[in-house]
Formats: sequence, structure tokens, C-alpha cells
Amino acid sequence: MNLTPSLVPTVNVIGSPVTALSFQEQIGIILQWACASKSSFVCVANTHMLIEAYRVPAFSNVLQTADLITPDGMPLVWMLKLLGVRHPDRVAGMDILLALCQQAPQHNVSVFFVGSQSDVLDRIQDRLKQNFPELKIAGMEPLPFAQTPPEEDEALIDQINNSGAKLVFVSLGCPKQEYWMASHKHKIHAVMIGLGGVFPIYAGIHKYAPRLLRTSGLEWLYRLSREPRRLWRRYASTIPIFVWLAFKQIFTGFFLAPNRQESVIHKP
Repeated sequence: MNLTPSLVPTVNVIGSPVTALSFQEQIGIILQWACASKSSFVCVANTHMLIEAYRVPAFSNVLQTADLITPDGMPLVWMLKLLGVRHPDRVAGMDILLALCQQAPQHNVSVFFVGSQSDVLDRIQDRLKQNFPELKIAGMEPLPFAQTPPEEDEALIDQINNSGAKLVFVSLGCPKQEYWMASHKHKIHAVMIGLGGVFPIYAGIHKYAPRLLRTSGLEWLYRLSREPRRLWRRYASTIPIFVWLAFKQIFTGFFLAPNRQESVIHKP
């Protein structure tokens, strides 16, 4: 599928565009853009990200300018289906990472990892060498959560571009990584993908939720059980609001938009 960002079909989910394509189609588009060294960025969205965009206009603008917004959480997949998308797929961060690392060597595409800590990146590198021995790792660079000085940021941009990397995996946490990718579009000549918590999971530091919980929409409950102090406030402040906004959108859609497939739009 040969699509420019402006032609990627999206669906409005509580005010944010979510890409309405299958998993394989979205992976294919990312690789297509990577082969062309297209400066672009991909947001891997869950309910927390969409509620953040609902609350913060500046972050909403970031999502509006993203080239792909994949439906990571099952609630987004269910919303796509209710809004008229046939057979929507979950396009989750871990699955994106594994698919791209597997297929990148076939397209002579190298990868770069930005963010997290040095020990996490070292573990990721060791595991990648075992699982994907043909994958070319162009570089890895940890980033502090504090603001990076302009001269260091310029040096990082040069490092990534000079490495020849065409895929840049970013782990700074939401929403910082999305702001970072948006601010580096047209500076970094590669496809940037925000993977958030995927780095420590792939490194083996955190455990991945069982498949049954991931496909049933209960992954949040598993994560809450693992990190209750860090996550309970986030979930308490996002899940009820998402449920209410989703219900309101679906309820309104049934009465005001008889043809729900009309919710599928293209970016201007």
C-alpha cells in the first residue's frame, strides 16, 4: 500500500484521529516511509493518550500532526469497530517493535533506539542480537527525562542522521515522547515511533501481560497490579472519562450519523 500521510484513513475517536488500517497495512506503510527516509512520526495510542489530548490542546495538536496513530489498547479497537471500521486490528507497541525488527533487514533498514537508560538499552541490544541476528542496529542513545540542552539535542540529531538509521524507536513516556517526536519532525530523516513502556518489557525488566488479558481489554488491570502506586491515579482519572466520552460519541453517532462509515476520514 503506497500512501502519503495525508491519504492515511483515520477515524475520530473522542476528538483524536486513529488510523483505520490493518496491522500489516500499518507496518507496511512504516517500512515504505522508512525506505524513503521520510521524516515522520508514529504515536501508539491508548486511552491515556487520547484523554491527555482531550485535556491539553497543545497535545491534541501533536496527535493531529502525527503521521500514524495506531490503536494500541483494545478499547480503541472496539471504538473503531463501533464507528464503522470493518475488522480493526490492535496495533500495539510490542507487536510493532517485533514486526519491524523482523522485516527491517529485508528492506535494508537499520534502527536506532532513543530514550530509557543505558542498562535497559544494553539488555535490548543483547536480546535483539539473539532474536534478530540480521537486524542492523545503527545506534542507541539514552536520554534524561529532563530538558536536553540545545547543543546536545543538535548533536543527537546529527548522530541519528549520520548513522543512516531509517527507523527510530523512542522511549520517553507519554506525552514527552510524542512532543519530542513532533519537535524533531523534518530534523530527523527517519520514521520515529513512540514505544513508551515497551523498552523495559522487551529488556526483561517488566513482565508482559498474558495474551488473554491483552486481547480482552484487561491489560490495564494487570499493569495496575504490578505498579499500583504509579498507575492508580492515572487509571482513576482517565478510564471513567474515556468511557463517558466514548459512550457519548457512540450514542450521538447513532442518532446523528446513520451511516457510521462516514466517520472514516482522511487528514487534510
